[in-house]
Amino acid sequence: VTYDASGAAEFRSAVDRGAAIWNESVDGVELRPAASGRRADIRVLADNGWPRALPGPLGSGTVYIGRQAVNQGYDTVRISSHELGHILGLPDRKPGPCSSLMSGSSAGVSCTNPYPNAAEKAEVEENFSASVRASVPAVRSAAVGG
Repeated sequence: VTYDASGAAEFRSAVDRGAAIWNESVDGVELRPAASGRRADIRVLADNGWPRALPGPLGSGTVYIGRQAVNQGYDTVRISSHELGHILGLPDRKPGPCSSLMSGSSAGVSCTNPYPNAAEKAEVEENFSASVRASVPAVRSAAVGG
């Protein structure tokens, strides 16, 4: 899955770190920067609103790293990892503890944990495992005989 963080402005390094965290955490999918001139699966943009993700089909969509949460004291790498989690098929799980990446802002501004927990990792692995199974055409067996 490729991403384009060229529109992430001052959050570009946080986006790259968030992608690296997912790459360290799961085996079923890898987030890579898109090659120059190539359309990315994920666009990451900075804006003045609240962070959000607009997922498309699994592994694609648009992420907004909103300055409103950053200005309130939320951690930029946690925001990035959380929003990328939506693109990887995870829902918000609010309220929740800091140990849950998808608890998002409900964990409070003191929470800086950017890592998915075991259940979140397993869900992403299952999402992409199922996605691969669905994209492999069924093998038809030919009847033998005559």
